[in-house]
Amino acid sequence: MSEQAKTHREPLLRTVKHAERSGRQMAGFRLVAVLLSLVAGGLFILALGQNPLAVYATILKGAFRSKMAIQATVKYTVPLCICALGVTLAFKMRFWNIGGEGQLIMGGVFASFFALFCTGWNHWALLAAMFLAGAVGGGLWGLLPAVFKSRWNTNETLFTLMLNYIALYLVSYLQAGPWRDEAANGFNKIARFDKNASLDKVFGVHFGWILMLVLVALVWVYLKRTKQGYEISVVGESQDTARYAGIHVKRVVLRTMFLSGAVAGLAGVCQVAGSDMTLSMGVAGGVGFTAIIVAWLCQLNPGMILVVSFLFSVLEKGSGVVQSEFGLSADSADVLQGIILFFILASEFFVRYGFVARGKTAKGGAK
Repeated sequence: MSEQAKTHREPLLRTVKHAERSGRQMAGFRLVAVLLSLVAGGLFILALGQNPLAVYATILKGAFRSKMAIQATVKYTVPLCICALGVTLAFKMRFWNIGGEGQLIMGGVFASFFALFCTGWNHWALLAAMFLAGAVGGGLWGLLPAVFKSRWNTNETLFTLMLNYIALYLVSYLQAGPWRDEAANGFNKIARFDKNASLDKVFGVHFGWILMLVLVALVWVYLKRTKQGYEISVVGESQDTARYAGIHVKRVVLRTMFLSGAVAGLAGVCQVAGSDMTLSMGVAGGVGFTAIIVAWLCQLNPGMILVVSFLFSVLEKGSGVVQSEFGLSADSADVLQGIILFFILASEFFVRYGFVARGKTAKGGAK
């Protein structure tokens, strides 16, 4: 065999792209992935010397065992779902916004200013100002990388990622400097908000869950039923095509990234005024990064984002109970979550691609 033939020898396995699968086939792949993830997770639990069925039952029981547990699960769902809706707007445009975490934080920072220094306002006027400020804060934080991308073609992935840490350390500066609570006995922390700045509860959970449901509907309508949503899709498919169709690409990018950040900023308001009642370094708690996974798992579908965000919250809340009841470390619970995510994400590959052995012909005749 010649050297050239050896160099160009066909690989043992190669990937081929499938024709578009039916909705039933795609649902089947994802169901199998969930079942396999439970089996693999069960083997991991067995290796730790625990009963997998008992652990899985405890996860469900931990999320639904009481009224308070259900409320805590819903409370965790709110920022995760809202932030995932925010990054969905950018991802639909193929603008890789990895800055949901920072945009959530900045929404919390802007809202906290009013919560700390405008306590004498009317309750509903104060909340309205906080939500407006949170949307503006998150929107501006999302707009910044869009401006640089449009003007100097910077890498939006790195830009938005770095802005997460700038936002986080801005909170550190505020709690150690101008917003430091003088009554904290030497600790660097921001004072708890006055009750006037807290979100009212509906069925035991702050009304952020109502905002979440409204945003799910609004984002769906915006993407599917409006001219602006159509422009986002066209720009995402091809900017050259968009320009040929008369779409002002730069304007669409700037507008969409402001909206993306603004929605994530609303999640920050729900965190500081609904859950934490203060601004701290843990205001986001990794929600912005988890939201990216949720958005992609749901294929940027707002309705599915709501469902999957709730399931993630069940896993998060239930894992905490597993740690206490079975004596497992927090790392073990994180590994279990990672196994489940790995299988679900892997299923998305097999929805679109398959492996073909050397010498075989792919379906459809492709070699």
